Amino acid sequence: MILYPAIDLKDGAAVRLLRGDMNTATVFSDSPAEQAAQFVAAGCEWLHLVDLNGAFEGAPVNAAAVEAILARAGVPAQLGGGIRDMATIEMWLGRGLARVILGTVAVENPALVREAARAFPGRVAVGIDARKGRVATRGWAEETDVDATDLARRYEDAGVAAIIYTDIERDGAMQGPNVEATAALARAVEIPVIASGGVSSLEDLVALRDCGAALNGAISGRALYDGAIDLGAALSALSE
Repeated sequence: MILYPAIDLKDGAAVRLLRGDMNTATVFSDSPAEQAAQFVAAGCEWLHLVDLNGAFEGAPVNAAAVEAILARAGVPAQLGGGIRDMATIEMWLGRGLARVILGTVAVENPALVREAARAFPGRVAVGIDARKGRVATRGWAEETDVDATDLARRYEDAGVAAIIYTDIERDGAMQGPNVEATAALARAVEIPVIASGGVSSLEDLVALRDCGAALNGAISGRALYDGAIDLGAALSALSE
């Protein structure tokens, strides 16, 4: 199982939010590229990037910070936030991203997701962010009546590389991931699933690893910045 260190970008800095609230941002680094280099030096093999401003604006905002990370890191990175048309998808993949994450458009424009997955095999993921099992879009600001598992099943035949499933109520709260819901989603589809939201200890990572579903990986942010998870120890445990 892959551990994806998260670098969430707001106004050019690496921050963490509490349950997606932009007013709760805690700045952890004014140099996201340096933070990325530290994660790579500790042994991570992937990075998970989010353009928080872009998620609200509907277009890339923190492009300079993302490009600095890509130039510095030397490992594959996936990015979500504000990617809502083919031109933006092509732009980011052309600039060295390994994978784009499509969230809002997975609900609002499924044809775009399918088109992108066909055009860029293995390089398009779907982000499913949910509160109480219902998908939220546009930077988690808009609630929908779409069931998270139903949305995942819609893309079973689309050729997407992964689903990133985030329990919004757990995100940034350091209260543990929703292991049960994540495992249930992973069992419901053949698409690889990446867990996100609330991963706050090595025990959380082990619980996800041993949840009974073959998860592709887990994303952690605040716990790595706070030191609640030692990245080297976590990588070692997940490689077992």
